[in-house]
Amino acid sequence: MANSRTFIEEGLAAGRGVLALLVGDRKAARYFDLGPGGLPGSLIAVLGVELVVSYGPALLGLAGRSGGAGMGLLLGLGAAAMQAGMVWLFLSLIRRTDGFVPFMVADFWASALLTMAWVLLLMVGLPPLFVTTAFAVVALVVEVNIARLIVTLPPLQIAGLVLAQLLGGFIALQLIGPLLGLPPEMAAVPT
Repeated sequence: MANSRTFIEEGLAAGRGVLALLVGDRKAARYFDLGPGGLPGSLIAVLGVELVVSYGPALLGLAGRSGGAGMGLLLGLGAAAMQAGMVWLFLSLIRRTDGFVPFMVADFWASALLTMAWVLLLMVGLPPLFVTTAFAVVALVVEVNIARLIVTLPPLQIAGLVLAQLLGGFIALQLIGPLLGLPPEMAAVPT
């Protein structure tokens, strides 16, 4: 798909694409610009949402931990970079690096849009545990469908890709968390 759309048009199309991924629509890829031209818009979206989530509460005058916004932003960006690195490594191992840019475009848009929806539902007062649990399931379904429908991997490789992402996030928490002075219980994996 040519990238002659405005950012808003690209975002609306990506929103339809994320919904298509959620329901497993085999034509979900048509909503995204999966080439190198689609990467900047998806990167802007995910960075913009990360900035709003990190600094929004402070801008609204809500109390938080001193330096918490910057630390949250660094942790989020570090986790995203580590996950991208692990995905690249995994795709290299299975000789499917052709799927890296399409994966990143769909993943960035999904992350941005699902995070916005998650924050909005929390803002309207829904129970945080319920919203977070529901969005964890939705995110897993979307990630599996990105691997399945966008990157077109077979089942075992889908599992490997999702595990690579989880491992990247875990490593980022273990490496970056202590550097930022996060309490050990925030960096620990729940049992």
